Amino acid sequence: MVARALSPRSPDALSTIVRSEPNLIARGSGRAYGDSAINPSATVETRHLNRMIRFDPSSGQLVAEAGVQLGDIISAFLPHGWFPLVTPGTRFVSLGGAIAADVHGKNHHNDGSFRNCVDWIDLMRQDGTIKRCSLDEDAELFDYTLGGMGLTGVIVRAAIRLRPVETAWIRQTTISTDNLANCMQVIEGAQNATYSVAWIDCLGQAANLGRALVMLGEHAEVSDLPLDMKAAPLQIKPKKMRSVPVYLPALTLNRYSLSAFNSLYYWIGSRKRGDRIVDWKSYFYPLDSIAGWNKIYGRKGFVQFQCVLPLESSESGLTALLAEIASAGTGSFLSVLKRFGKQSGAFSFPMEGYTLALDFPVNAKVFALLDRLDRITIEHGGRFYLAKDSRMRSETLHASDERIGDFQTMRESREFTAHFRSAQSERLEL
Repeated sequence: MVARALSPRSPDALSTIVRSEPNLIARGSGRAYGDSAINPSATVETRHLNRMIRFDPSSGQLVAEAGVQLGDIISAFLPHGWFPLVTPGTRFVSLGGAIAADVHGKNHHNDGSFRNCVDWIDLMRQDGTIKRCSLDEDAELFDYTLGGMGLTGVIVRAAIRLRPVETAWIRQTTISTDNLANCMQVIEGAQNATYSVAWIDCLGQAANLGRALVMLGEHAEVSDLPLDMKAAPLQIKPKKMRSVPVYLPALTLNRYSLSAFNSLYYWIGSRKRGDRIVDWKSYFYPLDSIAGWNKIYGRKGFVQFQCVLPLESSESGLTALLAEIASAGTGSFLSVLKRFGKQSGAFSFPMEGYTLALDFPVNAKVFALLDRLDRITIEHGGRFYLAKDSRMRSETLHASDERIGDFQTMRESREFTAHFRSAQSERLEL
């Protein structure tokens, strides 16, 4: 898709653009997997609005502009003992993007989604003026902006809270499980762990359906570290960036190669089960250390599917999803399962239950499989993550989420509908 990109360097320049363009959407770091931050006529990049404005060490509150990346925040504040309260699987997401998608991490079961660390948001409306919203000031706008995918205005700046940490290290516990039921049992028994995530073998069948590696995590204290790390507990040695130099041929991505990769990954992970100390980059952002990792999917690229299923139907729904994937033989290198806690939010993705994220190489069979996964998700009361969507049909989204009508009503009542639009919002009739 070709889009006209505009890159303001100040809030005043942004205001001029917002007032002059008939419709637009904001774009942060471009880390959404589809067309949620693209408007062909006017895509407004916030990458130059990237100042960190002030920090309060007594509360951990940081005020920053929307274009600041989480990685910038970590680089500035981890050496002083602060880390994001909630982070997704990449540190290259912008602050505005994290708010617009209401991103979640490996700690949702305890700490919720990104909204739980946001104190207030400065939002630019269609007339170019800035409106501050929070739980105490225009709470409705605040609520819909978190998860509203940029369709409530342009996020200019926000105040978020960081968490204090003693070290840059994570105490990781790896547990191998034989099947989905065993995996979920381990995760349910680890609700007190700060972080939990599972890699799922999505091509396992019969007794091995849903076999997994569950990785629990805690921020390490200085007393947890080996003696040679204690002198500089907030520092890690730089690692050489690995890279995928070329696009893999499409023929290498088949049932047999994916099955072999998943079996090998599970075997290696099982040999590493138990406790160990890992650095923050390895635990939170494993893909960030591999340049061009998307090339493993070939020149046609990949498509991601992510759903969440309510707690009461999670096991049956996940079983049906994994059985369908295994039967199709179109597996995923990266199949990630996480437990969500209770969630309040007018249009945020999470609900209490389990979320499954899958990457598929694009081929002739994938889109038919994804349509079947959509139907299974809807049949089990689930919904879909808009930040990962690139191909869903409007009727699928509307059948999965009863909140859409209220979201549309809010947009119309505030006269946002005509002005803040993305290719995704057009495709999904939002």
